[in-house]
Amino acid sequence: MTMQTYYKPRDPRLSTITMVERTIKESDQLLSKTQLWKTLPRKIMYPTFMEIMQYLEASNKIMYDKNGKIAWIAGDSPKLRRFFRNSVKLR
Repeated sequence: MTMQTYYKPRDPRLSTITMVERTIKESDQLLSKTQLWKTLPRKIMYPTFMEIMQYLEASNKIMYDKNGKIAWIAGDSPKLRRFFRNSVKLR
């Protein structure tokens, strides 16, 4: 019988979650998951990064476009406020 190795991602620390949030917010362009992971100021394990991304999506802070790029959509986004201010108002 062979033994399979199962890796359970570690629970991310609050400082790590806020680092990822800040990087997404301050990015000038939309990034893919891999691009975002590579541009983080501190390196983290990819499974931990994926755990953070699942949390951010579940809490409606980010969304993915059709190409898999990540957009920050939480209420404190200056880009989102600027978009709404310049958009056409519907009745």
